[in-house]
Amino acid sequence: MISSTTTNILRAVISELQTPVVAVLLVLMAVTVVMTGSFICEFFTEHRKLSEKIPELIERINRAEFSELPGLIEESGLLKRQKAAVRKLLQEQSMTRTSREAYAAQLLFDEEEHFHRYIRWPEAILRLGPMFGLLGTLIPLGPGLMALGKGDTMALSRSLLVAFDTTAAGVIIAAVAFVIFQIRRHWYRSYAQGLESVMEVVLEKEEPEVAHAER
Repeated sequence: MISSTTTNILRAVISELQTPVVAVLLVLMAVTVVMTGSFICEFFTEHRKLSEKIPELIERINRAEFSELPGLIEESGLLKRQKAAVRKLLQEQSMTRTSREAYAAQLLFDEEEHFHRYIRWPEAILRLGPMFGLLGTLIPLGPGLMALGKGDTMALSRSLLVAFDTTAAGVIIAAVAFVIFQIRRHWYRSYAQGLESVMEVVLEKEEPEVAHAER
């Protein structure tokens, strides 16, 4: 049997966690609002500007001469970061073919890491929101049940109100984070796949002098 002293200590510790849990939920709600604003801003300022159809760009790259590639990439509808990555690859024609492939792989990895930072927050909030929502639900139920046993309906009502509010907050936070996480993950996968396809085609377009030297 667990002693009453032990259970009282546990009850006291758990009760003291109610305020920090509610505070964390408020912080998560604030972060979710900021994240939603950032997501909307990104949609209008960046995602909508991605007007390039990758298959058509690949076809134009294949038809163009090597000297025409910088201008072709600059005039394309790729994102600024994608253009910058391809320009860096085009500027390293002094490397061997193997080195250029390794360099392209590193550039692609850097881009993926850059975009991955933007989905870490919604992914973390997606997991933390329900956890703290559940904690905020369970913690006040103890005092609520004790109040019910004493016939104190007002205290029971307050405990249930806190439990329902924290549950709703956790679910709303997780729902918003889930939507942002899914959409951003889809965007960034398409960005990475498009950039990888363009880089592969650019690697095939060797500068004449370099191609002759390698032979």
